[in-house]
Amino acid sequence: MSYSIALHLLAAVVWVGGMIFAHNSLRPAAAQVLEPPLRLELWVQVFRRFFVLVWISIVLILATGYWMLFNYFGGFAGAGIHIHFMHGAGIIMVLIYLHVFFAPYRRLRQAVIVQDYPLAGAQLNQIRRMVGINILIGLTVIVVASAGRYL
Repeated sequence: MSYSIALHLLAAVVWVGGMIFAHNSLRPAAAQVLEPPLRLELWVQVFRRFFVLVWISIVLILATGYWMLFNYFGGFAGAGIHIHFMHGAGIIMVLIYLHVFFAPYRRLRQAVIVQDYPLAGAQLNQIRRMVGINILIGLTVIVVASAGRYL
């Protein structure tokens, strides 16, 4: 159980922490110092690397989460409401990520390749909004998951 919790938490920290860094630190700094073509290319390269970590995080979170749910809690019936909340919110986060990866991120990459910077900027803005939503959900999940059984 201790290894599962550790991997679960580390994967969540990488995913949520990476989103917070990108959204609140990298984005404003890049907007301040880079012209749109360079800024958009930077984001394509950042996402290319970060999304590998997100895929790994999702696999670890789901694998360890379901392992703990069925081997420690005995399934959904034995889990507290905070576990149900974490599960539901986590699935929503994964679905948002899948949308980002397979829709606006793909369009962003293609728009940068053909140098359609207005389209690329629109896609980046959509990604920014979706990441903002996932940050809020992720932070809420962290609070509920860590303090939920004590509330």
